[in-house]
Amino acid sequence: MDIWKYFGITHRNHVVCNPTSSAKLDELVGLLPLKPGSRVLDVACGKAEILLRTIGRYNATGVGVDISPYEVEAAGERLIAAGLSDKAEIVLSDGAKYRADPGSFDMAMCIGATWVWGGYRGTIEALKRIVVPGGLIAIGEPFKLKQPDPEYVATDPDFLATLITHPENVAVAREAGLTLLYALVSNQDDWDRYEGMQTLAAETYALEQPDDPDVAELLRRRHEADEQYLRWGRDTVNWAMYLFNAPIEGSG
Repeated sequence: MDIWKYFGITHRNHVVCNPTSSAKLDELVGLLPLKPGSRVLDVACGKAEILLRTIGRYNATGVGVDISPYEVEAAGERLIAAGLSDKAEIVLSDGAKYRADPGSFDMAMCIGATWVWGGYRGTIEALKRIVVPGGLIAIGEPFKLKQPDPEYVATDPDFLATLITHPENVAVAREAGLTLLYALVSNQDDWDRYEGMQTLAAETYALEQPDDPDVAELLRRRHEADEQYLRWGRDTVNWAMYLFNAPIEGSG
């Protein structure tokens, strides 16, 4: 099954495509020290909800980039519905291949997709180059609450074996020259809603489209994800959105 079709189906009812609430997203957007006319880049933008809220609130302009045709289509529709078509564009692209001139954005975001640049540290370095000196950087990143069970690690070693803690996420950013402005950490309800809505979407789609040849794999993958979340993930992994300032002296 095409991975982007899978995520397009399981996230079709999500407006915020990560384990946080709409209220927390509003809180983060409301804290941004952005001036009217600022330029904002959102890499792996999903449905572009955070981008739309940001440019709408601050009379900014922006670019959303996503590799999924399903999310790009949804983001484009939301852009039109919000009346912001003249303020932003949505680009179908691998985020790492999107060419942004150095220092060409006042704010750059990557919320929940640091794999785009090979991980958290790589994402920090990429976004430092994109923003103006002292610009804003927002990153959504998971962290571990405790050492993952070996059986859990075996389900996704590339991800779980490299997880660090919340304080370590902050420390890595500081070592890279960023200044932490704020961190919004998810709670259990945020996570349960995020995971539960994926299951609901998958099961509903299977009832609506029983002849889709991908339904069996869709449900198998979602059931496995449910089992892993309930057995291990719920007590092991959490998530935060970090807001930073880039170094004033430039991005090197």
